[in-house]
Amino acid sequence: MDPINARSMIDAAASGAPAAPVERRRRLSPAALAVTNQKVRPAYSPVVIAGVVRAADFILLSLIGIALYLGYVTRIDGFKWGYIAAILGVAASAVVCFQAADLYEVQIFRGQLRQMTRMISSWAVVFLLFIGISFFIKLGDTVSRFWLASFFFVGLAGLIAGRLALRAIIRRWAREGRLDRRTVIVGSDENGENLINALRAQDDSDIDILGVFDDRNDARALDTCAGSPKLGKIDDILEFARRTRIDLVLFALPISAETRILEMLKKLWVLPVDIRLSAHTNKLRFRPRAYSYLGEVPTLDVFEAPITDWDLVMKWLFDRIAGAIILLLISPIMALVALAVKLDSPGPVLFRQKRFGFNNERVDVFKFRSLYHDQADPLAAKVVTKNDSRVTRVGRFIRKTSLDELPQLFNVVFKGNLSLVGPRPHAVQGKLQSRLFDEAVDGYFARHRVKPGITGWAQINGWRGEVDNEEKIQKRVEFDLYYIENWSVLFDLYILLKTPLALLKSENAY
Repeated sequence: MDPINARSMIDAAASGAPAAPVERRRRLSPAALAVTNQKVRPAYSPVVIAGVVRAADFILLSLIGIALYLGYVTRIDGFKWGYIAAILGVAASAVVCFQAADLYEVQIFRGQLRQMTRMISSWAVVFLLFIGISFFIKLGDTVSRFWLASFFFVGLAGLIAGRLALRAIIRRWAREGRLDRRTVIVGSDENGENLINALRAQDDSDIDILGVFDDRNDARALDTCAGSPKLGKIDDILEFARRTRIDLVLFALPISAETRILEMLKKLWVLPVDIRLSAHTNKLRFRPRAYSYLGEVPTLDVFEAPITDWDLVMKWLFDRIAGAIILLLISPIMALVALAVKLDSPGPVLFRQKRFGFNNERVDVFKFRSLYHDQADPLAAKVVTKNDSRVTRVGRFIRKTSLDELPQLFNVVFKGNLSLVGPRPHAVQGKLQSRLFDEAVDGYFARHRVKPGITGWAQINGWRGEVDNEEKIQKRVEFDLYYIENWSVLFDLYILLKTPLALLKSENAY
């Protein structure tokens, strides 16, 4: 299906949809609102950037060496595969040597003199090693000296040009805040001041301190902590993190305040962010390997954001590539379902509903319409039950077989707000009896630490369809959390392949 036509179909079918529900939002302080109202661009992973630069260096040096070889040496001595192997070996050795010289750190990319001197020295070392090895294995007479000298100088020029371009890009991203770790501090007291001062004292730090949070209302909680404003209480962090990008929550409280810390962690662990305890003032010392460092400030990891860096890239590629293939293969089936829905009852073919997305964002999820148009329930205020009179004849079939979910591939491929595999996106007003899901299950929002999916671990294990008792929603959350903690591309592929078999068990789908 053509992407442009698919988008037009989505927009046309979704037009005239009822207004979005009123969302429950916690009121934030003026200081917090001032931060959330700032325009924030998505962050770029330093790990991925460094990996791309490594690959670019290897490809650049390999192409330069091969081009010089084909343009000069082959015209004299003919083509030899040994040269190609030597070129690839030099390129790979250069990447290893650059890594040993710490040339793949984002902070190094921002500089110029230090980066260039290290790179020139490392490139020279690589060629000295190559010359030394060639001498000892008696290949010195067979290697073209002109090609070797050209490879060194042209390769060096290419590396310098590449680093200058990279420096300009990195500095622009830094100005845009794409490389910053947006951080909030928990603890607005003397410990908080010491921590903030220690973080700000470091050169080339990527920590951007947005403010501090503290539950205390007495004199121990400062309104301004080392120049950073107090933004609110601990409960406010949840709403704050859903209105603006937060990458790190850092506790300035001493480890001895374990009771307070545990109470706070019970509230914050549902967020898709890194959570750490500062250890810079703690008298209790652990082994060096127990610490992770923000510059020179030691911290203890408590929770890590799931599916980050290269894992996020792999999942994105899997969703887009596999999703596009599946969409192409099932387009005839979707066309037949659309025709059946249109002929069965008046109204649009597609139905749009607000669902919970990543980090509790509200996303519009597309489905084939299975209810009569005049009885549509975009808020999911009333759960569809067995023999529900609102469901059309075609609707009963497509709901039982989950064919009504197929348009969510548009969300995956074109909008990117759903994944092929992940926790199923529940309706914003989804309820168990009279209670909203997050009121019925402790830690419910932790399932939103990753992007929701069309199918998931809970669904292939039989936890799909109507939610009419507490066990069903608890089991869904339990299986979703297991998926988040154990994610891998192979796990996604396994779930995807098992989904058609799971759809044959439709006793809970109405």
